[in-house]
Amino acid sequence: MTKTPTTHKTILKNGIRIVTKTMPFARSVSMGVWVNVGARDESESENGLSHLIEHLIFKGTHKRSAFQIAKEFDAIGGQTNAFTTMENTCYHAKVIDSHLDTMVEILSDIFLNSRFDEIEVEKERPVILQEIGMVEDTPDDYIHVLFGKNFWGDHPLGRSILGTRQNLFTFNAPGIKDFFQRLYQPDRIIISAAGNLEHARLVDLVGLAFESIRPGNGFPERISPTAYARTELHQKNLEQVHICIGTNGLPTSHPKRYALSLMNTILGGNMSSRLFQEVREKRGLAYAVYSFVSTHVDAGMFGAYAAVEPSTTWEATDLLLAQMLHLKETPVEESEVLGAKEFIKGNLLLASENTENQMVRLAQNEMHFQRHIPLEEVIHNLETITTEDIVDLAGMLLRNNRISLTILGPISGSENLEDLLSKRIS
Repeated sequence: MTKTPTTHKTILKNGIRIVTKTMPFARSVSMGVWVNVGARDESESENGLSHLIEHLIFKGTHKRSAFQIAKEFDAIGGQTNAFTTMENTCYHAKVIDSHLDTMVEILSDIFLNSRFDEIEVEKERPVILQEIGMVEDTPDDYIHVLFGKNFWGDHPLGRSILGTRQNLFTFNAPGIKDFFQRLYQPDRIIISAAGNLEHARLVDLVGLAFESIRPGNGFPERISPTAYARTELHQKNLEQVHICIGTNGLPTSHPKRYALSLMNTILGGNMSSRLFQEVREKRGLAYAVYSFVSTHVDAGMFGAYAAVEPSTTWEATDLLLAQMLHLKETPVEESEVLGAKEFIKGNLLLASENTENQMVRLAQNEMHFQRHIPLEEVIHNLETITTEDIVDLAGMLLRNNRISLTILGPISGSENLEDLLSKRIS
């Protein structure tokens, strides 16, 4: 008899949700402690605190030093890490199934009992300063930070997740503990796990400890952003010019999200996409070129990126713009839509064999939809999208007065986005 994956959900008395997917054919278990708190939930003076907490949570508890945490994970062959986004922070680990109990105990300890010692704050400050410098020295990353600031303006979505150098020097242990206790509220915490495990066993392992977290006194209201259509040129002595051009996208749970996923794949999501073929294969203007989608609970971004030789800056910018606007001006070929559907389905099904990917899907579905969404449902919804749906969505998003442009590098020439748009107003 074939064993099939099963999903389960338990809500603890304080509101913490535990979601699991049992994958009997796997030999690993991946677990994540997710908090629906990120950089957009910080005030301007707090910008960078969520990311700093992500670092500090591995720096010692009341029973383990930072070295002991690392040593104990290494001793079971485990992989552990954390990440911060605009809206979430996740602490996760992966081990072979026989070490589930140990992984859960360590993850629970660091999440519930971190000391946030002032000495560790001082030691971690220069590490994050180096991380900020690394991003600024990596132009294909830094251009997206600059584009976000240009696009979202003074809204928290326009800030860097890493924070600022100035803020880093103001953070101290009492302020960090206060932020953690105020925002890490039980109704914003999800524990997700996928792999060869039993749901009831995981609930037994984490339930009593995590039920000790007390409800908070309210969460700061998330204010919806306004996107700006403007051009920013950042002169920097680099070998290449880096270009980001984009417009409004869709919120994470928007009903048209499936059409957007297909539109993104067609424009620049793979090697057969329009941008890859036109910009790289036919014209040889770029090695790196792609389109991207960024989603939040109440807003989104849809754009394109390329890195080019400085003398072709405006030619490449015009080409990116032309390919984006072409989506709304000309019906998408049926063969393109079918190819994009198969590409997305293939990626989804291949990723479904990985316990880490399943752990992430569980948490994200619970966070945004309060339920598990089977892959069969996702694939069915993709299959219902027509060429007309994509053209209609492109017409809704790609308006000339909503397009923003950011360029980084040794920029030359006198053209700008307004000049390029004026040539293409339909």
